[in-house]
Parts: sequence; structure tokens; C-alpha cells
Amino acid sequence: MKILVCISNVPDTTSKINFTEGDTKFDTNGVQFVINPNDEFGLTRAMWFKEKQGAAVHVATVGGPQTEPTIRKALAIGADEAIRINAEPTDGFFVARQLAEVIKNGGYDLVIAGRESIDYNGGMVPGMVATLLDMNFVNTCIGLEIDGSNATALREIDGGKETISTELPLVIGGQKGLVEESDLRIPNMRGIMMARKKVLNVVEPVDAPKPTQDQKFEKPAAKGPVKLVDADNVGELVDLLHNEAKAI
Repeated sequence: MKILVCISNVPDTTSKINFTEGDTKFDTNGVQFVINPNDEFGLTRAMWFKEKQGAAVHVATVGGPQTEPTIRKALAIGADEAIRINAEPTDGFFVARQLAEVIKNGGYDLVIAGRESIDYNGGMVPGMVATLLDMNFVNTCIGLEIDGSNATALREIDGGKETISTELPLVIGGQKGLVEESDLRIPNMRGIMMARKKVLNVVEPVDAPKPTQDQKFEKPAAKGPVKLVDADNVGELVDLLHNEAKAI
């Protein structure tokens, strides 16, 4: 089995986010970038398939040279090869088109992507990739088993879970639950050293439209001051919740 894990290079959630050029560009100064958490769950599951079923695991990202430390981390975790598509990921369809070309040329049986990235939260790329390649697709996937060409997926639905049987080739949009957080892997020194010797192919993008463009970014409104209410003053608390917070 040949697996491709799609990796997004996203800001660490502890980073301070700012914008420049009239709030039209993301300011990367001082920002630490990491593997998108939903993608990391998928990568960890792919490593399980490698260790238990002998799968070959490749990773791919769309981005410039600045994304290579992130993709190298995926290699240090245990991926066999990496592919960097040399383009800025400014539009969901454009990214999906680039990944689809890599998947088509690579002959992958299973494509694991995060259901969304934590920076733009678009949630569109995995489904677009599956559509472009006419592959089966399971989103919000929290469990996956492969037996030959057959797959059994567990997905999260509103108020419960759904078990789906399908076949390879398959694209999944994974998330927390695909593996437990305790199963996530931190690269050790041996993995980091081995990653330096592993193949990282840089390919040029194919021509594809970019139907959307960012116009402006806006931070959430600052939180208001906290009001402390004496525990004995239930009336005041109810009044504040009803008339000010509009919570009741």
C-alpha cells in the first residue's frame, strides 16, 4: 500500500498573530510554524500502517522553501519521502489541483489529509482532491482500518459516529480521534539525522486557477473587562447575565 499524507505548514497556536499592509497580509515575523494538527493525526495513523502492514508513506506540501523544516519534521517522524510543490497556498482549489497532480503521478492508494487547517479553516481541500481524481472520500474521519483493497472508516457526525465501508483508492479528511494525542510522535535524534538523508523532491506547480483572493484580515474583538459578583448577590448575577451578557 502506498500512502500520501498531505501536510499544511501552519502557525503554532501559541504564536502572536499580526497583519501588515493594511491588514491584507499575514505577518510571519516571529511566528513558529508547525505541522497542522489534523495532518499530524493523519501522519501518525499512516506510520501505524507502515509498521503493521508495510505501507510506504510519502508526505507532500504546497509552499515555498520556508516550509521545508516542517516537512523535514514529518520525515523525522518516519515518512519515507517528501514532496514540496513550489507555490504559495493562497487558494483552496489551487492547492487541491497541485496535490491531485502529485497523487495521480504517484499512484497512491490512500491519501490522508486533515479535515481542515487551523490557519484558514477552509475544510475544502480533501473533498476537492477526491473529486478531481474520482476517488472515494470520507470526511471527519476518526478511525480507519485497511484490509487489502477494502477500508472501514469511522467518522464523526452530529450527535454520534458513523461506520462506513469503502474501497481504495481513498481520500480521508482526518481529525483528532484518528489516533489519540498520546500517540503523537516527537522526532528523536536518530529520526532527525535520518531525515537529512531522505528524499525531498521539489516540483514546480501545474497551471491552475485561483478562484479566490484574500481581501482583508480582522482579529476578533478584544474581550471586555471582567466583572466580579459577590457569591451572595444572585440577583445582580442574574441581571448581568440577562441584560448585559444576553446569556439567559
